Amino acid sequence: MENIPELCQGLDMVTFAPGETLIQEGGKTGLLYVLASGCVEVIKGETPVTTICEPGAIFGEISLLLDVPHPASVAALETTVCHVIHGGRDYLVANPRMSLAVAELLASRLRGMIAYLADMKAQYSDRKDHLGMVDELLLDLAHRIPRR
Repeated sequence: MENIPELCQGLDMVTFAPGETLIQEGGKTGLLYVLASGCVEVIKGETPVTTICEPGAIFGEISLLLDVPHPASVAALETTVCHVIHGGRDYLVANPRMSLAVAELLASRLRGMIAYLADMKAQYSDRKDHLGMVDELLLDLAHRIPRR
């Protein structure tokens, strides 16, 4: 896998104070952020989804790649420093190593979700209520081809 922090050498840096929003759900910025230090929280609506503190984590890629509004907000939990890529889509087109790194990151996430899906199917296979349909819904989402 590509070393994302290494690929970010020379990129602009931005610092976020605790509580400051990097990405607002529903907005479109065209920016791509790469975590250099600190911790952020991903929030969907009012629901905290995950905390990310690993340098090299990327934010904004879903909106950027699909040309849709950001599906979740990202906020700094502590002083957080990120590399920022303006005009992210053009940057990815011009920088195939970073594009590969983003693809590898997304594939890794999908791999984790497939493992979770298999676990959900096993746990709820005997259910006849809405929990018994979770696997079908997730499988449909995982294999949906976006329309442009």
